[in-house]
Amino acid sequence: MIKKVKIGIIQSKISVNSQKNIQSIIRNIRKAASKKAKIICVPELFLSNYFCQTENHSNFKLAEKIPGKTSKIFCDLAKELKIVLMISLFEKKTQGFYHNTSLVISEKGKILSKYRKMHIPDDPGYYEKFYFTPGDLGFKSVKTKFGNIGPLICWDQWFPEAARLTALKGAQIIFYPTAIGWHPKEKKSFGKSQLESWITMQKSHAIANGIYVVAVNRVGTEKKGGRKIQFWGNSMIINPSGQIIGKLSNNKEEILIREIDFKKIDKTREHWPFLRDRRIDFYKGILKNPSDE
Repeated sequence: MIKKVKIGIIQSKISVNSQKNIQSIIRNIRKAASKKAKIICVPELFLSNYFCQTENHSNFKLAEKIPGKTSKIFCDLAKELKIVLMISLFEKKTQGFYHNTSLVISEKGKILSKYRKMHIPDDPGYYEKFYFTPGDLGFKSVKTKFGNIGPLICWDQWFPEAARLTALKGAQIIFYPTAIGWHPKEKKSFGKSQLESWITMQKSHAIANGIYVVAVNRVGTEKKGGRKIQFWGNSMIINPSGQIIGKLSNNKEEILIREIDFKKIDKTREHWPFLRDRRIDFYKGILKNPSDE
């Protein structure tokens, strides 16, 4: 079993031009691989700007089959560079069914796993329920040459249940490809607390489960109709003790490379045995919604 591995994350500014986005992402994946990164992850739905700011039926044209044209490009790239690659795509499962899907691609260029986003938001400027059917493949741990990967996506990162179930399946690293930011009109009043809450949640998943957590966001301000989102970057890698071992800025395209040591998982869980001390015999209530009594 491999003991250490270098992770590469790519924080990107996404344009309306899908070909330009692909070229930019490929260029940065090559840079990360040249620095010996063996597991590389890119932001959520990197092919286009964040179309979920509005409800527009024409956006369904952005969806594609998996396997398909885009997945083949990145399968070939992963094989060439001998890396494990994680990409997020707008998947057309069949007529009328669409998913927000994360792929884990092996160093041999094979799709090892598909994960379909389980938690779908519906907030102002984040109208994902209009586009995406909730995931039907469950939570996963994907065994790769360089470690066991837990693929989750964006809104999933607010739910402790998703991280816990992924960890229980054996994941050593949870990856959250993400598209999250500020509504510019709210930033002055709520921006600091929103960002701090997001960071705190990612750290809590790492601590509670004794695993590495990786969040990969986009940057830049994107406008759709009368709406704008300023994506806040801050892509980061967190160790099992909840320490941020690498974090990027809130406004620049950047690449972050960090070596992680899987022995840190064992050591942390020995000292903080949260998984050992769970009382699963009394957790049935978690399957219910809050009581109105």
